[in-house]
Amino acid sequence: MKPCVPDSLPLTCLDIGQLIRMIGPATAAIARYDGLLQSVINPSIMLSPLTQREAVLSSRIEGTQATVDEVLEYEAGIEFDTEKTNDIKEVVNYRKTLTLASESLKHQPITLTLIRQMHAVLMDHVRGSDKSPGQFRIEQNWIGASDSTIEMAKFVPPDPLQLPIHLDAFEKYIGSDDIDTLIQCAVVHAQFEILHPFKDGNGRIGRLLIPLFLFQKRALSSPMFYLSEFLEEHREEYYQRLRAIGDEGGWTAWVGFFLKAVETQALSNCSRVRGILNLYNDMKSRVSDVTHSQYSPAILDALFDRPIFQTPDFVTRSGIPKPTAAIVVRKLREADILLVIREASGSRPAILAFRELVNQAEGKRVL
Repeated sequence: MKPCVPDSLPLTCLDIGQLIRMIGPATAAIARYDGLLQSVINPSIMLSPLTQREAVLSSRIEGTQATVDEVLEYEAGIEFDTEKTNDIKEVVNYRKTLTLASESLKHQPITLTLIRQMHAVLMDHVRGSDKSPGQFRIEQNWIGASDSTIEMAKFVPPDPLQLPIHLDAFEKYIGSDDIDTLIQCAVVHAQFEILHPFKDGNGRIGRLLIPLFLFQKRALSSPMFYLSEFLEEHREEYYQRLRAIGDEGGWTAWVGFFLKAVETQALSNCSRVRGILNLYNDMKSRVSDVTHSQYSPAILDALFDRPIFQTPDFVTRSGIPKPTAAIVVRKLREADILLVIREASGSRPAILAFRELVNQAEGKRVL
């Protein structure tokens, strides 16, 4: 197979008439979701379970096997075997990458420099860390089975000698305005996957660009819209639509799939956010009634920010004096708000879980 030659941006081949009926529902759904986001006082804390879930699901698309509760348990000090630990580290790096990029976008737009910085964090000390983290490729790569040759590849990205030209055009397109923000977002994600500019990690960086681009375009008030749940559930069609972009009508079919994904995921996210908000509001009174503490707001924020934790970590994040925190934790355990995952032993602290939030984040009972 010969290297792909990407279409020039903005596209001139889209059948807008076919897409127009899908733009309205998708735009309305994401606007409804953003309105809900704006009602959240501190989304980075209250909705951290959404970010955790996105990191898990986006990594799962690439074959990583880890769950939200396993990641939280690992960060709280639970040990896993080497293979599971490597999976979890990839998820943790994904979340760190999203945090880095979100902070950067408060001061600057999406650039190739930022994308390289994101990739360096994503690939830091995990599988693929030997594949030039933070550097665009200077060699030809291809997509196919692990033992395949380029002749057997399913897709061959652009020639590395031409890649800088395509990346410069891609950067300009991100900073421009196209016919519609959601259509442009669909094109941004797909074109990045076509360019495949890194030796590894392209899928995850491409999916991270979705909320970041929508935030940059002010379609979202914060970069907390994640598509990986839908894409993971429709993985086969996701890849099929991307691979078919070079065919006649392929771009239109891809954008249509993307718009449907946005509409479906936005409605699902609305339901999930409402569930978290309802739990938060319910816990306001429960935590206050159980602890009778002036620190109830800080306690609640600490639980939502990190629902599986060691007691010393809870003290640090809540800012509560250590003796008071010990009493608070004991009362929350007695009220069955906190579940003990590992009892304290000697100098080793206990590990506790805010079970209801973990289950809410996973969408099923896991604890």
